[in-house]
Amino acid sequence: MDTARRRLRSGTVLLGGMGLLATALTACSSAPDKRCVDRDSYRLTKGYKIVSDKNCKSTKAFVDGAWYYGGKKKGSWVSGGSFTKPSKGSGSHSSSGGSHGGVHRGGFGGGHGSSGG
Repeated sequence: MDTARRRLRSGTVLLGGMGLLATALTACSSAPDKRCVDRDSYRLTKGYKIVSDKNCKSTKAFVDGAWYYGGKKKGSWVSGGSFTKPSKGSGSHSSSGGSHGGVHRGGFGGGHGSSGG
């Protein structure tokens, strides 16, 4: 009986530890993906040139470095992101303004401005 209780407790500790690990990994992955880019390097087909982080941290940089959030990295270039830091806890990656964000939980009919009939 004593052995069974010990096994149960050690299993609980193991599962609890795995839960903490999963929570920690999820919290780390929710940080916005940011890279330092040269603002003056934009190319239509490539995006912005990724440069060393020190160009975004120092005022004595040789390039016009700025933090670029999100986007797709291809080699030493990144495109499809934004210079605007995403707000903490935002569920939307949309850059449009207004009140059209969030989840639409409509019933009958269409969206905004539609009339029934």
